[in-house]
Amino acid sequence: MTSRSVVTLAAAIAVALTISASGVAGQATRGKAALMNPAALKEQAPATYKAQFETSAGTFVVEVHRDWAPIGADRFYNLAKRGFYDDARFFRVIQGFMAQFGINGDPSISNVWRGARIQDDPVKQSNKKGYITFATGGPDTRTTQLFINLADNDSLDKSGFAPFGQVASGMAVVSKIYDGYGEGAPSGKGPDQGRTQMEGNKYLMAGFPKLDYIKTVTIMQ
Repeated sequence: MTSRSVVTLAAAIAVALTISASGVAGQATRGKAALMNPAALKEQAPATYKAQFETSAGTFVVEVHRDWAPIGADRFYNLAKRGFYDDARFFRVIQGFMAQFGINGDPSISNVWRGARIQDDPVKQSNKKGYITFATGGPDTRTTQLFINLADNDSLDKSGFAPFGQVASGMAVVSKIYDGYGEGAPSGKGPDQGRTQMEGNKYLMAGFPKLDYIKTVTIMQ
């Protein structure tokens, strides 16, 4: 091997190492450490973007339109980008209504986000089938929980539920997310949200093993 070949090979190795290090650095933005300070996650989302959901039921893609609900679109962008929804269960799925998710499987992460409320967005789009919306417990109480409409639910519009995106592909996957537990306790036989917050996936996996779940959410630029 000539000296020139050695130099070329060394340069190629250096480039490969740089790319590898860059990839590791990118991955480091996900995970528990990145999620423990809600106040730091304030990045503005692109005007439109897509998020790919790899789930136990299959893959679907959500297309987000920031102009529909900018505060909600930004919150989802920051959470998804840093892996908040990875391994989260669809813990409340009601046939013909909606599929709800958004409680992190690690109670220590859920705890720091329970009080990280965002203001409401005006409702600019109706809660049509396939549209994704933040759950809310009243005015300006949105945090991390979301639902995907499984039917046209325009009755939700007047209550302040503001969609920020829609399922662009894979609605058949969303429609087959397991709904056998139905409404949550105490009204139904599904998971209790309080216990889900406090005990995380340990509680859900033990008592509700058939729940479908998100493997990863990837922001597609």
